Order: sequence, then structure tokens, then C-alpha cells
Amino acid sequence: MPSALCQLRILFYTPFKPLGHGHPSGDLITARGLNEYLARQGHQVLAASSLRCRWIYWKPWRWPKVMWERHQLIRRFSQDNMDIWFTYHSYYKAPDVLGPIVSQRLKIPYVIFQGIYSTKRRKKIKTRIGFYLNRKSIDAAQHVFTNKQVDLLNLKRLISDDKITYIRPGLITDDFCFDGHARNQLRKQWHVADEPVVLSAAMFRPGVKTEGLTWVIRSCGELCRRGHKLWLVIAGDGKEKTRLRQMAEDQLSGRVRFVGRLSRDEMHRFYSAGDLFVFPGIQESLGMVYLEAQSCGLPVVAFDNAGVPEAIQDGKTGVLVPMYDMDRFVDAIGRLLSNANLRHEMGKAAQAYVREAHDLNKNYRKLEVVLHKIVEDYFKIVS
Repeated sequence: MPSALCQLRILFYTPFKPLGHGHPSGDLITARGLNEYLARQGHQVLAASSLRCRWIYWKPWRWPKVMWERHQLIRRFSQDNMDIWFTYHSYYKAPDVLGPIVSQRLKIPYVIFQGIYSTKRRKKIKTRIGFYLNRKSIDAAQHVFTNKQVDLLNLKRLISDDKITYIRPGLITDDFCFDGHARNQLRKQWHVADEPVVLSAAMFRPGVKTEGLTWVIRSCGELCRRGHKLWLVIAGDGKEKTRLRQMAEDQLSGRVRFVGRLSRDEMHRFYSAGDLFVFPGIQESLGMVYLEAQSCGLPVVAFDNAGVPEAIQDGKTGVLVPMYDMDRFVDAIGRLLSNANLRHEMGKAAQAYVREAHDLNKNYRKLEVVLHKIVEDYFKIVS
């Protein structure tokens, strides 16, 4: 039987990356936010396992570990009266191979947050096994939560509406407020005087993150050549650092600052020191940086693709341009650089928008209510 509904005992699992993983990402931030929210609400949240399932179906030597982990989890929690198994992010690349079986043996409901169903993965040999393993997990779930509209539509092709809940992505807005003292301090440290500062932030890893930063650097370089007075300040670190630094120096002739990798606790200070935030977000599932920057009062410029429009109100809190349209991307940045009043209006609208639509505590309250109902209904049936 479940514990009192005011306090659930939750087994929390992240197949793609353990909560304590050292490499930051938007998904990891969301997972930690969920975990911390549930704990703050008084629920007992236990890490089910640190087993990482990324491409596990192409690593047959790891399957004995999977079997052993299932056995140990069943043995460990069989007498603990857990209420629910909660998996964050099951998809073709990292399907949940623990939750469906362990929850069944423990006789507790199984739910997924950010379950992703993409039928195109079934068509490729490399991803076909992952597609079916992930589909098996989604089929086993009593409920699936999603924080992306495109995933909501895809899930409706597989499971009924009453088994899906859309939860808007969110952050703790009090952690991302404008800091006037930090603005003055950092701008003095960066030696940018009163000229407009364009901010960008991403890990310098090969692929779309570095590609996105090259777009920012090239665009700002073009604006400098057109006579705009601006500074570009980039937060992040990684393997592509040398290449990005060289490109920035070639394009911007000393009007760029690299500030290294910042902890999330420092990011509100970073955003406060800028005048607009620019990052294309190529194939970005959402982009927590957009919510963070807007929460601190910055308008943003990005590509209109993937999950980015769910974080930005085009024309109100920022500007979205078609994918890979360099002219419009440059023009959007230039328009905001040239118009301080427009930046201020969009920045104020961005702060209000994030607090209204993307406040983590408001949005996850809906999640909590649904979890309580799932547990209550499940144990009514099995009792």
C-alpha cells in the first residue's frame, strides 16, 4: 500500500546520465530540478540506480550488469513500500531497461518524464533496437509526462490522451534575477565601458554547440565591419576552445571576451552584465539558457527550430529567425544593438513571461498532483 499521499516514496532514475554526472547539459539541469522540487515538497526521493544506458544495446558486455542491477533493485526495495518509479528521459539512445521490469516486480506504478517517441529511429539499423526498447518502456508506463509540444504530438500516436500530461519547462526564477552590482563589477572587469554587450554561452564541444557559437562569432564580426560598436562575451569551455578563440580574434579584433566555464550559481551574474543573449540553438530540444537569460531581463536571438520556440516569444521577448539565414540573423542582432529602448521593452517582457509561464514551482505542482492521483488509482486497483 502507498504511504500517505502528502509524502510519496519515489524511486528516481535517469537512464541517459546519472544526476551527479560532471558534464552539464539542459537535460541534466531539468532532471536535477525535478528531483530537488520533489524533495523540497517533502517526498522521499531515492536514486534508483547510476546505471547509464546510453547506446547500451550496442554494448552486449554490459547486459550482465543490467540483469544484476535489476536483481539488486528488486531485492533492495522489495520490503521498503515504495510508491512509484519515476524515470526521467527515456529515448532511443538511452532507453530505460530497468524501470518497467523492476516496478512490475515491486508492484508499484511506473511513470516517465520526457518520454520521447520518434518513429524515424525505427528505420535506421543503428537506432532500431533502441527505438523498440524505448517503445517497450513507454508502453509499460502508467503515465508519460512531456515538456515539449512536438513530443506531446508524437506520444499521442502511441498512447491515449489520459496517459499523457504536458508540463511546461521551468526554472526557479528567484535564482535568475537581474543583479545590478554584478553588472557594474563584470563590465568593469571586462573593460567594455558603456557599449552594448552580446552574450553567448555553450559547451565548446564538437557538433551543434560549436557550430552555434561560430554563427554568433561570424555574425558579430559582420556587425563590427558594418560599424556597430559591440563586445561579445562567451561563457563555456571544451575541446574546441582554441579554434573558437582564433576565429573570434580574426572576426572581432580584440572585442571579444572568453570568461570560461561558469557554475550555474554564477550564471545570473553573467546574464546581468549583458544587453542581449544570442545563440542559434541548432536542433536544441529547448535550451534552458534562453529561459535563464530572459529571467534576468535579456532579449534573445535564436533560430526558429526544434524546441526553441517553446522558450521564446518571437517579437515579444526575442527574435527568432529561419534556420541558417545569415542575413536575417545578423539583422536581428543589429536591430537590437541599435535600439536600447527595444532591448529594454523586450527584456522586461522576457522577465514577465518566464515568471508567468516557466516558473518551476508553479509548473511542477501540476506534476505533483498527477503523481498523487496515479499512485492512489494504482493501489486502489491492486489492493
